[in-house]
Amino acid sequence: MDRWSRRQFVQGVGIAGLGVLAGCGRLPWQAHVESASKPARVGYLSNFPPIEGASSGTDAFREGLRELGYVEGHNILVEYRSAGGQADRLADLAAELLGLGVAAVVTNGTLATQATKRATDTVPIIMAASADPVGAGLVASLARPGGNVTGLTQISPQLSGKRLQLLTETAPSVSRVAVLWNEGQPTNAREWAEIDHAAQALGVEARSLSIHSPGDLDVAFNTASQERADGLIAVTSTLIIQSRDRIVDFAARNRWPAMFPVRDWVTSGGLMAYGANQLDLYRRAATYVDKILKGARPADLPVEQPREFDFAINLKTAQTLGLTIPQHVLLQATEVIQ
Repeated sequence: MDRWSRRQFVQGVGIAGLGVLAGCGRLPWQAHVESASKPARVGYLSNFPPIEGASSGTDAFREGLRELGYVEGHNILVEYRSAGGQADRLADLAAELLGLGVAAVVTNGTLATQATKRATDTVPIIMAASADPVGAGLVASLARPGGNVTGLTQISPQLSGKRLQLLTETAPSVSRVAVLWNEGQPTNAREWAEIDHAAQALGVEARSLSIHSPGDLDVAFNTASQERADGLIAVTSTLIIQSRDRIVDFAARNRWPAMFPVRDWVTSGGLMAYGANQLDLYRRAATYVDKILKGARPADLPVEQPREFDFAINLKTAQTLGLTIPQHVLLQATEVIQ
């Protein structure tokens, strides 16, 4: 079954069982949630500016809560805070949420998780989509987190190599790929190393374009041009996400085939993106909230890796670049934008 048909099946089974449960007077989740004298209060801290609509992580998180029987304002209260991309605000926002007496904090982004972890070693922290929680020192291991942090990671071992592979299969003429990454993001160094390793296996050259601030972008762009790069890969980080439009425009102006980290870049005009299905991760974060509110300890809840991946292709951009997407590549796509 696809994701939607599985969900519809589960919902159908749930509805069919309501008649049996009706005699008990309450649904299973209500036995815990409604027995409390007041709704549970949970924090949600993001380093990224709020996004509304179908691509919103917060909307997917809310959907996950609803599927588990939680209704905001009724049996759960969620306090949302966003640093709007200003990482220096995260410490104050984390302290603010903890001051409200939240039972747990859901974090969006590695920097938000790190800020919250520095503020508490007792309140459970649930990562909605962390990059590399082990490498960032957030958990001891994925299987045994060992502290007050658990949740989901958007990294799986095959991601970086797969991105480069798909790019070179789409544009076989690419021989020198510029890799844009942020040295200030601990997990980016690992991704750069994995891409460089994959490049050697694929017989192409990877050129490092490391940046520390938005002002470094122009220098990185000039370096890539001087070194005669003919393709581009952008690695996920807050800084790079905030510079999305500039990066997409740069690749377009240079007529470079480019691979980006998430599908939103493709809807903004980028050629292609391959990565973990972000909305699925945020939806699954709600299951951790449910378990923790029912008494589970974060240290006992393994960090889960992605189950679903998005591979989006923009055919209009491909046409502009003079590229014909090979059929075997198209067949791997989960979304094709005309």
